Amino acid sequence: METAIPSLSFSSDYMEGAHPAILNALTETNFVRSPGYGLDPYCDSAKEKIRLACGAPDAEIFFLVGGTQTNALVIKSLLRPYEGVIAPETGHISVHEAGAIEMGGHKVLPVSHKLGKITAADIARVLDAYAQDGNREHMVKPGMVYISQPTEYGTLYSLAELTAITDVCRSSNIPLYVDGARMAYGLAAPANDVTLPDLARLADIFYIGGTKCGALFGEALVMNKRAQIPGFFSIIKQNGALLAKGRLLGLQFDTLFTDGLYFEVGRSAIAHAQRLQKALQAAGFRLFFESPTNQIFVILENETLAALSEEVEMGFWETYDATHTVMRIATSWATREEDVDALIALLPRFAPRG
Repeated sequence: METAIPSLSFSSDYMEGAHPAILNALTETNFVRSPGYGLDPYCDSAKEKIRLACGAPDAEIFFLVGGTQTNALVIKSLLRPYEGVIAPETGHISVHEAGAIEMGGHKVLPVSHKLGKITAADIARVLDAYAQDGNREHMVKPGMVYISQPTEYGTLYSLAELTAITDVCRSSNIPLYVDGARMAYGLAAPANDVTLPDLARLADIFYIGGTKCGALFGEALVMNKRAQIPGFFSIIKQNGALLAKGRLLGLQFDTLFTDGLYFEVGRSAIAHAQRLQKALQAAGFRLFFESPTNQIFVILENETLAALSEEVEMGFWETYDATHTVMRIATSWATREEDVDALIALLPRFAPRG
């Protein structure tokens, strides 16, 4: 007997295809012939638009297919063979990339987090501990720092927090790399005070996520002059990550960075998430914490979870205790108002009693 699929899906933010403007652009240019490997006018145009948005005219821009691929190549290219990468213990490279970084020959050096974030002081402690250890030549040396904006928990680094992390990295002469898989939702959050120009100034390398933010696939890597990696184009090719039809990546980002579309897709997702979060609270549900972005984390009694899951697809996050589970509800660029209305209408039936 087949299991019924819930009619409402809020399990993730990359369940749909692509924004209609991207599909239109791909269709309209389908028969235009252009050079391969990203050496085409669409990629050139997208790069200039991204440099302008970042206030970074000298930045190098590379387009890659996915986040894990981007993370693995950047980290592999930046580190010496004896170095590792400092990251939150909940960071994507620490948990959800199937050991891709370790497969590349580098150890992830996990740091305790608070709702996905680590601090400048946390990083300094790791660096100091290595420097003061008499056996450090036998150990993995911290060679760079990895964080996400937003984090895996949908939380945000403030401008002050990010500046402090940059100061520690630069005083120790190690690069700071920022994973921006959900960047559009971070930029659109009312609580956010970090802009793309801030990231271009404070991070040595970061990427602007497309896969989760309206594109069919793709991430735009922004590399400032401090961290330029010699031969990175060849490294991409060497690792089987150079898309022959690179125009497919460039055209998508050219569209996303035309008329502010990248920022608009983030704003709609945040508006839906804030409305859902308020409705959950009003109905008496307990939140794991109040999320500032498009991912909402709600604590559900396990019996309630089983019943609600028959009508709403959510994402498992973690076990809260013996009788409760933390579930993730995610909105996206494609979330429809009618689906938000339908979920809100369901809440009273499953709300906690008492």
